[in-house]
Amino acid sequence: MLEGGEAARHAFRVASGLDSMVLGEPQILGQMKQAVREADAAGTLGSTLHQLFQRSFAVAKEVRTATEIGTHSISMAAAAVRLAAQLFEDLREIRVLFVGAGEMIELAATHFSARAPARMAVANRTLERGERLASRFGAESIRLSDLPQRLHEFDAVVSCTASSLPLIGLGAVERALKVRRHRPIFMVDLAVPRDIEPEVARLDDVYLYTVDDLSAIVQSGGEKRLAAVAQAEAIIETGVQSFVHWLGQRGTVPLIQALNAQADSWRENELVRARKLLARGESVDAVLDALSRGLTQKMLHGTLAELHASDPTQRAQLATTVSRLFLRGAIPPDAVRPSGPREDDHLDGV
Repeated sequence: MLEGGEAARHAFRVASGLDSMVLGEPQILGQMKQAVREADAAGTLGSTLHQLFQRSFAVAKEVRTATEIGTHSISMAAAAVRLAAQLFEDLREIRVLFVGAGEMIELAATHFSARAPARMAVANRTLERGERLASRFGAESIRLSDLPQRLHEFDAVVSCTASSLPLIGLGAVERALKVRRHRPIFMVDLAVPRDIEPEVARLDDVYLYTVDDLSAIVQSGGEKRLAAVAQAEAIIETGVQSFVHWLGQRGTVPLIQALNAQADSWRENELVRARKLLARGESVDAVLDALSRGLTQKMLHGTLAELHASDPTQRAQLATTVSRLFLRGAIPPDAVRPSGPREDDHLDGV
């Protein structure tokens, strides 16, 4: 179980997207905010956790505004989403088809899902496996054999299977374009060997990208993302230190409250005494003088008693503390001296 600074660091990293499957993706931040709202409504959050999560959200915002953590692609799947965003004005309005159900398709679905497309579907040879993946993202599961008849329904197609032969042929894409009235189709073939016939790239209104096309984007994006991660880590560390400092201050709250209560008690007692003196006809100046002296004596009594009672080593340490608290750090010369006699402490004739 994580505590203190380690707990804060973990929360800040999660909120900022540094520990996400998709580096820098914002979905987890929304989930955290929803969880905090529910905990707060249930009365189970508490002041410390409230402060931790509010600082987590602030750190996440700074990471996203001050760095390019979510901008540069470092995977084929992330690069595919970036290319799709350049073709379509709003990814929330497109329909995406994923062909396959392996790790690469899972990653691609994660990236696209973060953009909240209008609809997603998974086509896989093994229907059960395709259904499992589709259920994770709220997508539709379709049979691979139905793909040629349904290709026209989708604006973006991402394919990555282990098939030795192409699954999406030139003829199927041509028919899909006719039904779509030549609205563009964005296609990404992440398979080796290819899932989409190379001739498809020659069709108008088809934007086909292969592994080779995405490699340059991935290489340049990886270098820039590493720099962004370093910046994000620095922001997070600053946030952690700030939270740890706040947490440390929280530990002194009971002491501060006790000191304030004690000071208020002294003040009330001296006010009662002053009012009695005024009622007896004492002069205002005399009463004010007595009040100020009474407060001074009460405030210094405990400290002076400790200075007199402590041993030499403790006395020196206590003197330094008292000086810092009451004299702004300026210790008068010879304020603390050893308990033995000084050179001038001699008696004549001895």
